[in-house]
Amino acid sequence: MATQALAVNGAKVYIVGRTEEKLRTVADTHGKGISGQIIPVTADITSKQDILRLAQDIEKREKCLCILINNAGIQATGKLTPAGENAEEFRDNLFHHEGQEFDNWASEYKTNVAQCYFMTAAFLPMLQRATEHQKGYSGTVINITSISGIVLKSQGHFSYNASKAAANHITKMLAAEISNKGIKIRINAIAPGVYPSEMTAGESKDNQKSELPKEKYGHLPSERPGNDRDMANAILFAVTNQYLNGQIRAIEIN
Repeated sequence: MATQALAVNGAKVYIVGRTEEKLRTVADTHGKGISGQIIPVTADITSKQDILRLAQDIEKREKCLCILINNAGIQATGKLTPAGENAEEFRDNLFHHEGQEFDNWASEYKTNVAQCYFMTAAFLPMLQRATEHQKGYSGTVINITSISGIVLKSQGHFSYNASKAAANHITKMLAAEISNKGIKIRINAIAPGVYPSEMTAGESKDNQKSELPKEKYGHLPSERPGNDRDMANAILFAVTNQYLNGQIRAIEIN
C-alpha cells in the first residue's frame, strides 16, 4: 500500500524483503505505467549485518534517502481467549496456551520493534543528506505499527500488542533524541486498524494483495475494512507534513 502510494506519485521506491520472488511480483505487477519506480532489494531486516549491507548498497545508488518506511511485522504466538472461571483456569489459559513461549515473544519483538531501531539508525546519514539536499523539507521515517499498540484490550495476542506499543514508544524516543541533537529528521508512526494483509487475511493473492470480507465490517461507518486509498492518504500526509514529528497517527474507526 505504502509502496504504491509513493511510486504512483513519482517516487523511486526500493522495496526490501527476504523473498526475491515476492518482491519481483510486486515490482512487475504494480510498477508498470506509473510515474515512479519500484525496485526490489533482498535483505533480512532482523540482521544487523544485512541492514548494514543494505544501507551501503542504497548509498552506492543514491545521494540521499528522503523517506524510510519500516513496515515489517509478525504475530508468532497465536491467538488466545483470556478467560477462566477462576484464577487457576485463567493462569492455565495464559501460561500454557500453545504458542505462548519466550522464543515466540522474542521473535515478535525482534521483527516488530528492534528492526525499527536498527533500520532508522543505519540510514540516519542518508536521511540527513535528504534534508540538506532539499531546503524546507526533511528526511523522514515512518514506522508502521498498529492500533493494537494503543488499545487496552489484548485482542487475544498479548505479545503482539505489547510489541506494537513498544514500536510506538521507540518512535517517540528516536524522534525526541534525534531532534534534541539538532538533527533535522522527522520520525513518526502510523498505527493502522484492520487492513488487509497476509497477517490479517492469512494469505495474499498472486499480485501480493490480500482481502478481507467486507460484510464482517458492516457495523463501521465505512462499512468495510481499511483499503489502499486510506493507507495512501496517511502515508502522503506523514511524508509531506513538515510540522509532524514524534507522533503516532492512528487510522482506525471505532
